[in-house]
Amino acid sequence: MVGWLLASAVAVCIISTYAQPSPEVQVRISAAIAATQVSNSTDIDYTAFVNPFIGTDYTNYGDVCPGASVPFGMVKFTTDFTGYAPAGYISDPSQKARGMSPLHDSGTGSSLGTYGNFEIMPLLCPSGFDTCTTTLQARERYRKSDSDDAYPGYFSLTLDNDIKMEATSTRRAGLERFTFPGGAKPYFVLDLANDLPASFAGGTLDIDPENGRITIGGHYGSSFGPGSYHYQAFACYDLLNSGTQKLSEYGVWTGDIYGLDAKGLGQTHLNLSRNLIGGTPYQSGALFSYEGNPEEVILRVGVSFVSTDQACANAEEEIGTSSFEEIQKASKALWQEKLSKVEIDVVNTPPNVTEMLYSSLYRASLTPNNATLETQGAFANTTSFYFDSLYCSWDTFRTFYPLMTLHSPVEFAQIVDTYIDGWRKLGWMPECRANNLPGWTQGGSSGDNIVAQFAVNYHNEAQALGIDLDELYAALVTDGQVNPPEWNTLGRQVDVYKQFSYVPFAVLDTGSTGRQTREGSRTLEYAFEDFAIRQVAQVLGKTDDVEYYTNRSYWYRNVWDATVDSDGYQGFMQKRFSNGTFYNTDPVDCSPKDTRSSPECSLQEDNQSGFYESSSWEYSWYAPHDTGYLIELMGGNITFADRLDHFFEGGYYLAGNEPSFQQTPIGYHYINQPWRSVDRVRDVVINNFNTDIAGLPGNDDQAAMATLLGFHLLGLYPVPSTTHYLIISPFTPKYTIHNTYLNTSTTVTVTNYSPASVAYPIPDGVPAYVKSVTINGVPAKSRCYIDFYDTFRVGGEIEIVVTEDKTYDCGGPVPESLSMGGFASAR
Repeated sequence: MVGWLLASAVAVCIISTYAQPSPEVQVRISAAIAATQVSNSTDIDYTAFVNPFIGTDYTNYGDVCPGASVPFGMVKFTTDFTGYAPAGYISDPSQKARGMSPLHDSGTGSSLGTYGNFEIMPLLCPSGFDTCTTTLQARERYRKSDSDDAYPGYFSLTLDNDIKMEATSTRRAGLERFTFPGGAKPYFVLDLANDLPASFAGGTLDIDPENGRITIGGHYGSSFGPGSYHYQAFACYDLLNSGTQKLSEYGVWTGDIYGLDAKGLGQTHLNLSRNLIGGTPYQSGALFSYEGNPEEVILRVGVSFVSTDQACANAEEEIGTSSFEEIQKASKALWQEKLSKVEIDVVNTPPNVTEMLYSSLYRASLTPNNATLETQGAFANTTSFYFDSLYCSWDTFRTFYPLMTLHSPVEFAQIVDTYIDGWRKLGWMPECRANNLPGWTQGGSSGDNIVAQFAVNYHNEAQALGIDLDELYAALVTDGQVNPPEWNTLGRQVDVYKQFSYVPFAVLDTGSTGRQTREGSRTLEYAFEDFAIRQVAQVLGKTDDVEYYTNRSYWYRNVWDATVDSDGYQGFMQKRFSNGTFYNTDPVDCSPKDTRSSPECSLQEDNQSGFYESSSWEYSWYAPHDTGYLIELMGGNITFADRLDHFFEGGYYLAGNEPSFQQTPIGYHYINQPWRSVDRVRDVVINNFNTDIAGLPGNDDQAAMATLLGFHLLGLYPVPSTTHYLIISPFTPKYTIHNTYLNTSTTVTVTNYSPASVAYPIPDGVPAYVKSVTINGVPAKSRCYIDFYDTFRVGGEIEIVVTEDKTYDCGGPVPESLSMGGFASAR
């Protein structure tokens, strides 16, 4: 326990070993927490507790972007690196910097990387313009050890030639500041063609030397979707810093890796179409320098998905003549407002818990990216809000949106508006959108669970928040009833699902096209999506639909094969032929214990396991709405508990995988043994998360991992598409969640809290187990779960009294299961 509680201090040494980021990042955070604990002030700077580098590692590959951004910003300025770096940045000191760029996603698992358009690289060219290293491989540089720095609204690093690169931002624009060694002439190369996935499909660049402006734009490919799809992106670089900087040389360049390295001094235009012969796109861009050898150069950058004119307008509107410090201060204020929605007792909370929680809350507002008024394609000129990088709904419905439910209904409604508008424009709600394009479907139409989460919790406010519930329900029913002609990117293979009451393996589908794999997991996901439709039907009083979708939500049972045995446990989810016979695969396949050489477990056509990014051992727990019946399928409470223990201790649990989020660490609640969930959640957190760059057990998946950890630290866990939150045991003695839209604040106080409980195993005699729960002075009906409508919606006080006694039960009903009378009425 002591070692984990001291992780913040130890992280300084660990980070020094990794060489990035600067050890001062952790020193600064630890000092801020310590100062707050000493001062006992109520005026707390929550941004000072955020470590943007958690998850930027090259071991677990958290794929987090530490770049400068505002909450849900369309831009995230950071430096791009060579090697595997989907978010552009990576802490790996063996990789070289390619340049700083404004567009990135955070926490995605795309092996190609996302965005990275319009990289700019500062150069030293002692022998002049024609000798500058403009092509990608020629200009790449290592950075100085221990130089990377970031905090909310700010990013910086220093190259090994002593050029410092800094950035701060607004929603669609930013400032880049470069500090050069004294006496050196500053040169810059701006790249048109080299985005991270190398997907350039043509574009233009224009230099206006008189006004000191470069406009640039082109077409690029999807990072997680069909290669035939392309999006457009544009940028506007203002070079003169309101007249305080003067250009010297300027021109264009083009090159390749086979010797082409051509520069055009004084030329101002590039127009490159897609190279139809294939191969690596020709590299190209602008090259410019400054008079007077200034040590500091500031560039103003605007970005748009509409046009270069709009990119310039965005910079003028959002930045104007503001200084770097002014924009940085404004960004910090936005982050402070967002982070202060959750206020904890910093004084009595272990410092690394404080750092992990606020770093998680920070990442939970990095994405999706608010690209409202920046639409293209089918969404061009939409009057709805538009959020991009819904990456992907399968990842985020479990924890991301249930956390947003507690404190941010306005942003939640805006994102739901995007989902509904997707149905209006494309025929089905989006499952995964990346780079303004449809991305690959993973589990079906998981957006159903997201909009249902909003509807069941905010149906009374929906109209005032801009959401038409009738439209929302129509979009849900389309997902549940209408089979798209091609369902790799939208909707479900719902016709055969309705015909057979499961998704059959090797079925003849004469009406639609899609990759016919993952039949087991798609059936399970489709069933839970049907539950989501059922929940909204109940809110709207559609009695017949409630019955219909209730029955469909039980179809998860149709892929349960009671004859399959693994490790002495009987019954597992399996894919199934259309004639009703099962196609049995080893439940171990695609688990951490899979011994096959290079098994395919994702979207590959030769994924034969029947499951997506998971094993049958993992997915066989998946019936979040009907766990009580699943317990019966597994043989009752005793067998369920033994099997769940074996799932963890036998090595099947995978902390970095979304199917393990649900119904595993907290599954013991459903057999009336919540104390075991407390122990298991401590195990999960202590052994998988910390404040180091490798502090995530896998990629952050658009903050799915961040919000999972956030819930665990707050002692809660959501049941998606419902109003229920399971009670575990908080890692902090007190916290308050503010919902400014509802004008409510809810304070959770943990009586008898001990920091010694933040350990695994929890030491004997240390109180950590829930003895009682009261809500505004009234005993809760259960110690195992609460309802949003009774708590966070109305505000007030929740007291959780903890004890060292491990024998406690729910003291009332266990969490609800649909087939056992649960979720009987809407709130």
